[in-house]
Amino acid sequence: MSIVVTGATGKLGRLVVAQLLEKVPAEQVTAVVRDRARAAGLAERGVRLAVADYNAPETFDGLFAPGDKVLLISGNEFDKGRTGQHKAVLDAARSAGVALFAYTSAPGTLTAALADDHRGTEEAILASGVPYTLLRNGWYHENYTEQLAPVLEHGAVVAAAGEGRVSSASRADYAAAAVAVLTGEGHENRTYELGGDEAWSFAEYAAELSRQTGKEIVYRPVSPAELTGILTGAGLPEPFAAVLAGVDASIEKGELVVGSGDLSRLAGRPATPLAEAIATALKD
Repeated sequence: MSIVVTGATGKLGRLVVAQLLEKVPAEQVTAVVRDRARAAGLAERGVRLAVADYNAPETFDGLFAPGDKVLLISGNEFDKGRTGQHKAVLDAARSAGVALFAYTSAPGTLTAALADDHRGTEEAILASGVPYTLLRNGWYHENYTEQLAPVLEHGAVVAAAGEGRVSSASRADYAAAAVAVLTGEGHENRTYELGGDEAWSFAEYAAELSRQTGKEIVYRPVSPAELTGILTGAGLPEPFAAVLAGVDASIEKGELVVGSGDLSRLAGRPATPLAEAIATALKD
């Protein structure tokens, strides 16, 4: 039996593999990657590497074995039909008879277009008959803290979220939840709504940035159309910019507030506070 992690060299996947290696021997972990060279460090630690691509279903043939526990980390190619990509991995896992198929999805309350591929994937998983765990990951702190340069330059947090609140958490928190499922028992056919312990508003985010930097950072709310224009002006493709603006519209409706407590329970510790994530980002 192996614990198989797809997208293992991505931002979330790397954290999942690193935390797995704290709990299980390296030879029990299989990292699925598109580029073997990027995973050389994992191979040196004894992790088995498998090269496969969501866009090439045949590369998953024979990759899984009976009894494996699989974590499918959702793809990030929004223009490639992610549901189809995910189904290819699911089909290979079902054919192999895996013991568990865990999937990083989106909050069940999210109605933005970003969630469409996730809902399609969830439907396929439920129809497959494979033992599953749906990890409905909320928003990441890093979605904001990795984009601090323009905020600090202009002294403004710009969002189309009104007074909406976000239950975000760090990638490491979500990785810890996934590892708990992959190494624990009793998670079959369960759905977990994952998010940070405390929801925050963008005005509070701006205030915390001001406190930690000593600069005046304000929150400037805009409309979804205005945000789409700002993001495309910054170089994002218009369809993706519209998707992000749609998420902000969902935030305004309260769709990214998660009050289940599932994340901290699975991780076995409180979720990382936003203030701590900001402090870490400002040091980098």
